[in-house]
Amino acid sequence: MFLNKMSGRRALFLGVFSLLALLLPISGASAQSIVTAGDFFKSVSSFYNTIKDYEAEVDITANKSTMSGHVSFKRPDLLRIDFTEPKEQVIVFNGDMLTIYLPESQSVLQQQVQSDADEGAGLATPQGLSLMSRYYTVAYENGQTPEPLEEGSDEMVIKLILRRRNAAEAFSVIKLAVDPESKLIRRVEAQTPQNDNFVFLFHDYQLNQNIPDMRFVYEAPSSANNYNNFLFSE
Repeated sequence: MFLNKMSGRRALFLGVFSLLALLLPISGASAQSIVTAGDFFKSVSSFYNTIKDYEAEVDITANKSTMSGHVSFKRPDLLRIDFTEPKEQVIVFNGDMLTIYLPESQSVLQQQVQSDADEGAGLATPQGLSLMSRYYTVAYENGQTPEPLEEGSDEMVIKLILRRRNAAEAFSVIKLAVDPESKLIRRVEAQTPQNDNFVFLFHDYQLNQNIPDMRFVYEAPSSANNYNNFLFSE
């Protein structure tokens, strides 16, 4: 059966969604003087709280799987990714329901999510960053001086590393690379306790475009098969 083949993909989608939920309340801010990593992290939250919506291109690596697409976000917790790779794949979160369309199998996966929980979609709110600060310790990865995004890159970023305070968190380590000029996150790396790795690379941001709510309404093809509660189905 289809669902019997979903265990690997279920873990991938859960990891991707959990990390996206963590990212929604975050953007960047540049350090103007000597400042602790904790204070820098707070300034990141303050800056992002001024953003009403954004669009960006995103490249995602989840273990050996690679995906690319266009991400749209609107406060407080509306999210949509239209993928170019895999082509026509869609992820939509409307604050209550997570919907994933898989074109290769003509399948729609849906999961009701508690928006008031202290995990998952609960982090897709303005309170999300404070939850991260509560559940993770924050430090500079190498110091507050900007450094190359990656080896050989001319793009300079400030890098933070977050380590979980207790074993209940989905990610043991999260790394953020923030562009000090644009004040936007460029890359996020996260690792689970099972050593699953997720990397999000964001570029070509567009801020405060007054994205309509209808952008986050998705109707899958009528011929698609529907699978509800997919994250917890056996």
